[in-house]
Amino acid sequence: MFNKLLGLFSKDIGIDLGTANTLVYVRGEGIVINEPSVVAINKKTGQILAIGNEAKKMVGRTPAYIVATRPLVEGVVSDFEVTEQMLKYFINKVHREGFTLLPRPRVVIGIPSGVTEVEKKAVHDAAINAGARCAYLVEEPMAAAIGARLPVQEAKGNVIVDIGGGTTEVAVISLGGIVTSKSLRIAGDKLNDDIIRYAQDQFNLLLGEKTAEDIKIAVGSAFKLNEALEAPMRGRDLITGLPKEVIVNDEQIRAALARSVGIITNSIKQTIEETPPELVADIMERGIYLTGGGSLLRGLDQLVAQVTQMPVKITEDSLTTVVRGTGIILEDIESLREVLAEVQTEEPPK
Repeated sequence: MFNKLLGLFSKDIGIDLGTANTLVYVRGEGIVINEPSVVAINKKTGQILAIGNEAKKMVGRTPAYIVATRPLVEGVVSDFEVTEQMLKYFINKVHREGFTLLPRPRVVIGIPSGVTEVEKKAVHDAAINAGARCAYLVEEPMAAAIGARLPVQEAKGNVIVDIGGGTTEVAVISLGGIVTSKSLRIAGDKLNDDIIRYAQDQFNLLLGEKTAEDIKIAVGSAFKLNEALEAPMRGRDLITGLPKEVIVNDEQIRAALARSVGIITNSIKQTIEETPPELVADIMERGIYLTGGGSLLRGLDQLVAQVTQMPVKITEDSLTTVVRGTGIILEDIESLREVLAEVQTEEPPK
């Protein structure tokens, strides 16, 4: 009863709890927060110093006793308590401008499709402990398909490929459910690692994670480009220990990313091979939808089209598709209840 009363003054929120970024959608307002999923902790005291943008600025620039960590690794909760604190921070930030002293919102959270029951319960419990009145979970490919305005509740095949920071989700959706899916722990972060390894092997150059990501954005591609691109790669020379700069081009970075990109495209192909023939006929007509930050890698749509022999489209505003999907579910939770993931737990009182 008390929770229900507090709920009247709370804003229902949808959360895309990503490995790299957390996005928050407020019912009736739209996307209000887009911050890195990073938490800075003082190891001496256990105190949380900063969350989100402020914590991201500290990465690689802190004394030994301050650690800037990601509480989610490859799309799943690796540190329950820190994830709970991060969720609490985002829930409170949303309600800061109102008069709610104890926010008790309904929360819809996107989770990877390949998570176990234990991992699902960890996210659910973290949301409840962070102040949610009730928490609903939705698999990310389903949320992405809803956010891309695909007809998920119709008897038609929809293929969505969500390439995030920690995971790549490939799913065939029909009649409000996932018919077949694959969840890979290869996505944006792995592509950054590939560039770091390539720089080490080819140039004896040690790069930071942020530098690798900047290179990926500047010249990264999955398919041969019409126009050559170049960018400076700056890091520490492993032989002399001094700063060093190397100019790299799109062909070199494409070679660095080739193995991981190949695994992603093969997974899309395998998922389609496992799809019932009736749905494949729909997919041939409708095409494959790419979403998530990783879908913005130059030429990835062309490569997927070549491998699958099907039309490929990149969704509009790919970075926010999942959180927009959680927002659409929030607006009409009763009619979209069938798309939510089951959690083995008792339903908290509304």
